[in-house]
Amino acid sequence: MRGASLALELARLPVAQLCFERRLNPAAIPDVYANFTRPHPRYKVFGNKAMGAALIDLSRFDNPAAYLHSVRQHGRAGHQSRKAAARGYRLRRIDRNEHLDEIHAIHVSSPERQGRPMDDSYLMRRSSYPSEPHCECHGVFDAGGRLAAYCNIALYGNFVATDQLMGYKNNDGIMYLLLSSIICSLIEARQVNWFMYDTWFGARQGLRQFKQYVGFQPYRARYRLV
Repeated sequence: MRGASLALELARLPVAQLCFERRLNPAAIPDVYANFTRPHPRYKVFGNKAMGAALIDLSRFDNPAAYLHSVRQHGRAGHQSRKAAARGYRLRRIDRNEHLDEIHAIHVSSPERQGRPMDDSYLMRRSSYPSEPHCECHGVFDAGGRLAAYCNIALYGNFVATDQLMGYKNNDGIMYLLLSSIICSLIEARQVNWFMYDTWFGARQGLRQFKQYVGFQPYRARYRLV
């Protein structure tokens, strides 16, 4: 019964047409496209990132204020972002290689995330991060100037996706401030139509609620590489 219910829910999802453009990084983009479209590890008939992609349709919003209005309710991204800003948190674009110790401190600040142990790859301090032309990183800093959260995003074509996202676990609203600020900047730039944060149905309930409160919805994604 659960399987039939999920199949019906998937069949009713709206469809998003997502385009990968290899010109943005010819060495990396085809590999990411192959990963997104390979068979799902559990449901082989579906593509890996095809059913239930967590997306925001940025083209729905005339301006950043319209997006913030859509998530204005108490507890959602608009409210939480204002709370974080009132506590002195600020966002700016960063080079991860200039914040290696701070990023490592974030990674090891909690032994688990979403009820799962931290992957070993996060527990080892990185000596450097690659500089890729289709990626950029944004960081949230507290009132004392300490990096509290960061998000590396990748431009693939007509959509941007989160590549790495993590912060200190607190109730200050920093993750909402981080993502909502990125979304506002994408809406203002008018260069892409979609923002993606992995998938919807593979996420645990807490993470799924977080995505919902930021404005993400599940879609059936159809990909092409040009």
